[in-house]
Amino acid sequence: MAAGLIRRTHDLSAMWRRGDTVSLRANLGKTPSKWMLGTGPEPDVAIASRVRLARNVAGIPFPAVASDEQAAKVLRLARDAAADPSPELADLEFIAMADLSPLERRLLVERHLISPQHAQNPAHKGVLIRADEAVSVMVNEEDHFRIQALFPGMQPEAAYRLCHQVDMALEQRIDYAFSETRGYLTACPTNVGTGLRASIMVHLPALAMGEQIQQVIAAVGKLGLVVRGLYGEGTEAVGNIFQLSNQVTLGRAEEEIVAHLESVTRQVMDKERKARELIVSRDRMRLEDRVYRAYGILAHARVMTSHEAMQLLSDVRLGIDLGLIKGLEPKILQELLVTIRPAHLQMLIGRELQAPERDVYRAALIRQRLQGARSA
Repeated sequence: MAAGLIRRTHDLSAMWRRGDTVSLRANLGKTPSKWMLGTGPEPDVAIASRVRLARNVAGIPFPAVASDEQAAKVLRLARDAAADPSPELADLEFIAMADLSPLERRLLVERHLISPQHAQNPAHKGVLIRADEAVSVMVNEEDHFRIQALFPGMQPEAAYRLCHQVDMALEQRIDYAFSETRGYLTACPTNVGTGLRASIMVHLPALAMGEQIQQVIAAVGKLGLVVRGLYGEGTEAVGNIFQLSNQVTLGRAEEEIVAHLESVTRQVMDKERKARELIVSRDRMRLEDRVYRAYGILAHARVMTSHEAMQLLSDVRLGIDLGLIKGLEPKILQELLVTIRPAHLQMLIGRELQAPERDVYRAALIRQRLQGARSA
């Protein structure tokens, strides 16, 4: 078991460090998404920025009430869009969800390319994905099209610009459902108007340690934003990773929504950095002990749940950002955040694994990754 995993882990880690991009369908999950590379602005706190636009086809009911024939028509529109020679659409690859195994669909969820809901009941569903995975378009989720751009670090404006470009290119081919008084029409009333949801994924370990997270969540709510977990609405914030996103989509311009999100997020980031400084100044020894205990467990454990791994990785990443741990790249959090998840582990091993087996392989993968980073 160990030899095979070490070989696969070595090959995978090498590809991820190089940032190789190859055919998505042939190498699903084996190369890094753009947002996992840790190359964006404000990387000590901001992990990724995402902008999503909800769009529907005029004259066709929303997916929840559309007939099979109508849903299939939307799917054909998506497939045809992938064949469009325009620069904004030419690099998109169409994948029918029904052509993917449950494990492959879950892998797309873990990479933040589709929602957990989109992975269920795959009939007449699809996704368009760019080679570097900076763009994905869910087809027949809650809305006919959900266009997403996902960038590393603090780049909500850049994500919006790219998302807007893809949106405009699709609108050249597709007649969107639009009201002159209400804006873009969507399945959920809370998305009516711009149809825009912008979010920034942030790592807030010091605020969590100081038990200030609930205060921050309350304050952010008063400013019109909502705090969600790792995979969006209804999910938990594992590893001290949270998503801040807008609540209002009607009555504000897209640029204004994105700018407001960035402004509030920067305030949260400032609080996190000040909390880190306070911990270092007040109790550096306990902080170092916590960080090195986390590293020691990750470097030597033989069994590891994903929840425990994420919490320990959060502590190690904090140690890296504060200069307490040398020789490890900060992006190890983004990388292992994805590769230790169940679908990625099973894809790496090449077969389905029961939970106890996954815990063993997860621990081995982390040990090998840390060892490789130290020896590099």
